[in-house]
Amino acid sequence: MAKTAVINVRTEPEIKSQVENLYKSMGVSLSDAINMFLYKSIDFRGLPFELCREIPNDETIAAMREAEDILSGKIPSKSYSSFKEMLDDALADDEEE
Repeated sequence: MAKTAVINVRTEPEIKSQVENLYKSMGVSLSDAINMFLYKSIDFRGLPFELCREIPNDETIAAMREAEDILSGKIPSKSYSSFKEMLDDALADDEEE
């Protein structure tokens, strides 16, 4: 048997459980998946995926600010008695733009 080294990794129990179930459904153990990641890291000579921080566009930033204003009470929130009423309002907003 080949020599092995032990790697200890700390993660949230729920994350570990979810990823173990995911890999199990593919017939792979968590240990196998970690080894695949390590081998791919060597092949790529770095992380085997793009590591970047997504920067929201202006429209998304405006929507996040609007949501914060609604939550803080600066802007009154809308409520609807039916899905149709909400959809009609949303479509009316689209037509105004």
